[in-house]
Amino acid sequence: MKKNIPIGISNFRTLKERNLYHVDKTLMIKEFLDDNGTWISLITRPRRFGKTLNMSMMAEFFDITKDSKEIFEGTKIMETEYASYINQYPTIFLSIAN
Repeated sequence: MKKNIPIGISNFRTLKERNLYHVDKTLMIKEFLDDNGTWISLITRPRRFGKTLNMSMMAEFFDITKDSKEIFEGTKIMETEYASYINQYPTIFLSIAN
C-alpha cells in the first residue's frame, strides 16, 4: 500500500496511527539512554528537521500514562534490550503541534 508523506505532522502517535511514511529514528532513544553520564541533553537541528517529532516519539516511548507498545511494534528500538523501558517513566511533554 502506498503511504502518504506527513507534511506538517509532528506527533509520533498520529504519524503511526495514520500509517504515514516516516524514517525509523527510534534508535535515537537507545543513544539517549546509552549516554548515561550526561545530566542535560541539548538537541539542536536546523528548522523543519524533526525536533518536535523526535521529542514526541521519546515522550510516547517513556510516558507511564500511555500504552505505546502497538505504535512501536516493528521499530528498531523494539529489537534492543531497551524495549523493556517502554512506558515505564513519568514524563512531561507539551505538544504544540498536532
